Formats: sequence, structure tokens, C-alpha cells
Amino acid sequence: MPRSALSARHWVAATLVALGIAGAGCTASPTTAPTTTAASTTTVAPTTTVSPTTTTSTTTTTVPPPATTASPPASSGSASAILQTLAIKGRAPLTGYSRDQFGPAWADVDRNGCDTRNDILRRDLTDITFVSGDGCTVLRGTLHDPYTGKTIPFMRGPGTSSLVQIDHVVALADAWQKGAQAWSAGERWAFGNDPLNLLAVEGAINQQKGDGDAATWLPPNRAFRCSYVARQIAVKHKYGLWVTSAEHDAMARVLATCPGQPLPEGWDAPVVPYEGVPTAPQPTITTPPPVTSPPAAPGGGGVPPIAPYTCPPSAPIKGNIGTNGRIFHLPGGQYYERTNPEVCFATPADALAAGFRASLR
Repeated sequence: MPRSALSARHWVAATLVALGIAGAGCTASPTTAPTTTAASTTTVAPTTTVSPTTTTSTTTTTVPPPATTASPPASSGSASAILQTLAIKGRAPLTGYSRDQFGPAWADVDRNGCDTRNDILRRDLTDITFVSGDGCTVLRGTLHDPYTGKTIPFMRGPGTSSLVQIDHVVALADAWQKGAQAWSAGERWAFGNDPLNLLAVEGAINQQKGDGDAATWLPPNRAFRCSYVARQIAVKHKYGLWVTSAEHDAMARVLATCPGQPLPEGWDAPVVPYEGVPTAPQPTITTPPPVTSPPAAPGGGGVPPIAPYTCPPSAPIKGNIGTNGRIFHLPGGQYYERTNPEVCFATPADALAAGFRASLR
């Protein structure tokens, strides 16, 4: 065989071997490729993305801030928040208390030319008519009583003025037993005439309340109880008065029904003692000297009391003579039972004729 033919055969054989190897290489790659894709199953390493659990831990740290941001509005006017700042103590004795410790009823402490009673009537009544040419003394009006929800017509007069009375929301005796004993006379006068602590209300319900605190008395009008308790808290906060444990708990129970109840305007105003009053109560006011026989009264018509604090049934109206002048008290009035009369009258007309004026409470 010629060498050229042999070389050609060798070339063909080498070519075929090369093609076979190349073909084998092409078919082998698909089988090995899945192994590489199987390696891609290691991409389940995204399970390492459970590191977001670290982000959940950061969310727990973001929970406290909302709680802290909610408290400032409460402390700036919430009755519930301010209640927690009031001191809790026991009730002090009533020794030494008298209405006169808080000044006459009613003084013109704001010097606007009108006494406090008429200031409050003018604020709380509607459809008001003043005494002719006065501009101050309320003659008639309409009270929408917050304590009972009733609508009460008011007419000034000996037999009708007492139908609408001015209530000390924090009673004077209650204040005396919870801090007011230590005040100056000027501070007590300011307290006794502070509009924040005063509301025009039905006379009968005011008598029923007496000197009760929130633990012993709440308005029968349940819709007003949150406002009532909030006003008591405002007054006690302003004047630094404390509450008893029972009183605190009673207030908290009411406010649980209205947790966002705001305090009335003026709760954070400073106390301004009334100037020009004695620094100590005058003995003649707190302990008036006993009168053994009724003094002569202009116009006559009076009879002596039959015993201390007691008028005869035929003349039940008590006439009292003191530093505030001649005042008569009708049966059922706020100060009737505690008044020791100097003279007694059968009718209001007899008392007026004798120069006495009607008590406004």
C-alpha cells in the first residue's frame, strides 16, 4: 500500500476518534449539569434569612415609646392622672370649724361690685333678669340643675331664693378636715368664693349632700358624675387638699367609666389669697356670745326662743343677729339646724318687718 494511502487512513481514524471524544463530551455535560443544579439546592441557605427574627426583637423595643407618648396629655389635664398625685390621709377632726372661717357668705373677693352668689347665678343660669338698675343682682332666671337634671325656675325673694343654692363642690367642712385648718384667713376666703369650687344647684339636693365627699355622696344624675368628680379633683389639686382612701377609691371607680375625663378650666391656676381679711378668725364670729333675751327689733313681731337652737312651733323662723347683720333662717335651710336664734318669727313678713333679711342658703 502506498504511504500516502496509509497516511490518509490514519488521518480519517484520528478524525473519527476526535469526533467521538467531542461527542462524548457533549453528551456528558447534561448529566453533570444536574449535579451542579443539585448543588444549587444549597441555596436553601436563604434559611439564614431567618435573621429577620432579629428584626422582630427590634419591634419589641419600639413598643414602650407609644406608652410614654400617651402619658403627657393625661398629666396635663386628665382627672385620672391628677387623682394619682393627691395625698391620701385620714380625716382630721372637725374641731374649730365654722362657716365663718371661710369668710361671709358671700364676699366680693374679685372686687367686681357683685357678691359671689350673684356672680355664680349669672354664670350658671339662663334667661336672666336683673334687679332694675342694678346690673348685678339676679332677679330671676332658669337653672338646668347638673345634680338632678331638672329645670328649675329661679325667682329672688324670701320664700324662693333658697330653691336655687350655690354648692361648694368640695364642701367647706370637708376642706377643713383635709388641710384647710392650716391655711391663712385670706386663703380660706379665696377658697370659699372660688368659682372653680362653686355650682348653682337645686336647693333640696344641696341640703341632701351636706358636707359629704365622693365616698359618701354623688349626684343622682349619673351623666354628671364624671364632671363632678373631676371638679373635686381639680379643686383639691389646686389647694393642696388630701383625700381619704375611701374617697380616692370612689373617685377612681367613677373615672373608670370615663378615663379621658378632662379637668375643668382653671384647675392649674395659682391660689391668690384674699387681701384685707383678719389673719385669724374673730372670736365673735366663731363663738358668738349667748343672748339671754331677744333684743328689741324694729317693727316688733318677734318672740323669744324656747330653748337654745329652738323656736316655738308657732314661730319657727329663726332670727340671728351677728357681724353680718340681722338674718332670718327658714325651716329646712342649710344653716337652720345649726343656728342659735336670738328671736323667732311666725312668718317671713314678720321677720322682714323687724329689719331682718333672708338667708340665701
